[in-house]
Order: sequence, then C-alpha cells, then structure tokens
Amino acid sequence: MIKRSAMLLISVIVLGLAGFGVASFAGYMPFQTRHVDRSQPALLKSIKDISQYHAAVGNFEVVLDVEDGVSGIPAILAGRRTLFVAAGTVNTYVDLSGLVDKDLTLSSDGKSATVRLPEPQLDKPNLDHDRSYVFSQDRGVIDAIADAIEPPQQAQYFKLAETKMTSAAEESELRKQAGENTRAMLSGMFNSLGIEVTFL
Repeated sequence: MIKRSAMLLISVIVLGLAGFGVASFAGYMPFQTRHVDRSQPALLKSIKDISQYHAAVGNFEVVLDVEDGVSGIPAILAGRRTLFVAAGTVNTYVDLSGLVDKDLTLSSDGKSATVRLPEPQLDKPNLDHDRSYVFSQDRGVIDAIADAIEPPQQAQYFKLAETKMTSAAEESELRKQAGENTRAMLSGMFNSLGIEVTFL
C-alpha cells in the first residue's frame, strides 16, 4: 500500500514537471514575477501665488576635471581623477510684484504710460541628471577597491557644476535678454489696449 502511494506521488510529480516543461516551451511561465504599485496618489498640499515673468532660459554644459590625491602616495595606489559632464538650465525672471505706484505712470488722456521695471533675477541652476554623467575616471588601487565595496556618490560633482553654472549665468547675456523679452511682452499688452508705453 505504501509502495503504491509512493508510486502515485512520484507519478504526480513527474506529470507536474512535464506540464511545467511544456508550458515553458510554449512561452507560458506559471511562476512569473509581478510588480504591483499600491502607492497613494500625489496630494496637492498648497498653492503659492507668484508674480514672476520667466523671460529667458539659458542652457549650460560644463565638463568638470577633478583630481583627488593623497600626499606622499603614488596616484597608482590612491587617488582619482574624474571627468564629469554636467548639463542644466538657468531661468531668468522679472518679479512684477516689486512694482509700486510710482513705477507705473499713465498720462491724463490714457494713451501713454511709463514703466520702471525691476532688474531681472537669476534662478538657481536646474541640473539635468539624465544628461549629466561621469565621462571617464582614473583611480588608484585603493580607491578602486573602495568603490567596489561602496559606489561613490556624485553629489559633489553636481554641487560644483551648480556653482560654475551660476558664475557662467552671471557673466552671460541672460539678464539683458530677459529685460528685452519682458519689455516686448508688456509693450504688446499695452499696445493692444491702445496705450504707448515707455520703459525707464
């Protein structure tokens, strides 16, 4: 009786394995992994009013060449040199909330106006992580072993790239272009109302 039960169990196992093989051969996998997203939807926590006119955007790219070494130890043993390509944008805006009564003067006949605009401001760089990457890296033996244990972080390169993009934006024509774009936008609005505008 025990022998018959054992034989029956073996037959069931063999048939099951055979069925699994046929199913696999047919492209059907009964034990496929699955991914279920049970996350809650994003909630709007607050809305902040802004009065900024974003007038120009600068696209920047910088190649960082950073070398870290250890004094007294050959570079072949310890240290690294990294070439990092960083890409991002810098927005330039004019904050119209800074306008006060004296900055906007309308003629008595309502056909002309003078406007004194605030100076354009630069936003902090918005780095594009998808377009930023390590181009090449030379490492000493010790650093290579350390990286194998714990991969290095790239935060320092993004921070340095942000600093360099800020400097480049300050020296660029972004503010000038933003001022021209803002004046063109406001001129169009005033002209549509039949008002000729002059900017101070």
